[in-house]
Amino acid sequence: MPLETLQPATSQVESIYRLFSELSGSGLVPFHGENGLGGRLIWAGEIGRAGDGMPGRRLLFAANIAGAASLAATGDTIAQREAIRDGAVDFFVTSLEEALRILKNEVRKKQAVSVGVALEPHTLVEQLLARGVLPDLLPPAEWDEAATGLAGEQADAFVGHGAARIPEGGAGLQRYITWATDREAARWLPKLSLCAQTAIPAADAGRQRWLRLAPRYLGRMAQRQHGVGMSEVEAALFHAQAKQLLYQACGSCCQPTTILVNGEPITVS
Repeated sequence: MPLETLQPATSQVESIYRLFSELSGSGLVPFHGENGLGGRLIWAGEIGRAGDGMPGRRLLFAANIAGAASLAATGDTIAQREAIRDGAVDFFVTSLEEALRILKNEVRKKQAVSVGVALEPHTLVEQLLARGVLPDLLPPAEWDEAATGLAGEQADAFVGHGAARIPEGGAGLQRYITWATDREAARWLPKLSLCAQTAIPAADAGRQRWLRLAPRYLGRMAQRQHGVGMSEVEAALFHAQAKQLLYQACGSCCQPTTILVNGEPITVS
């Protein structure tokens, strides 16, 4: 793979990380080291198609990585197929009753699960309110009604009964550091992710969970590149450990290996 094809992380993956960071670090609900947000329910809104920029898809990925149960909807049949294909949802059903059967079981076990319903989001929101189903977390207030499926009075009703709005992710968070390699990504990316885990405090349950689970849930999006938010000190330590790893593994290799740490090439030949 030519070096010039190794680009920084897509904005989609970074935006999933920013949402995950708000879920794990905002303090709106407790985030536990073992189960994350296990036992919590997140309303993610409109799923949307893969290329239309709807943030609900990204929130579903973030919720799964955080360990929460999540619920979303779309009446678009193409979006429904894409959501299953890409792993944005674990199950797609046709009614709220079917969704609740799945969600209740997984919430009780504090397991991550994402469920999509083949309805327009505003229709499902009306049904949630009528049934008295209360999500723990709602999409950021900055998202528009098309993305959330929530009219103002509906959001107010949920919040009035104890739901919280997820903060809009991004402000004040660490720089998102990426790593990629020019060959054998399946071999090198997990090793480099272990370097990142040692550079980040073990007590940081959110980022440690992201490093362990994000590649599994992101699927194709994480096949060639991983990343996480780091402070300057953590990034410097990770960079040094990545370089040491390459020297140890490739110091005597006849074929050089190149990795990119946040776009900066490291080569051992």
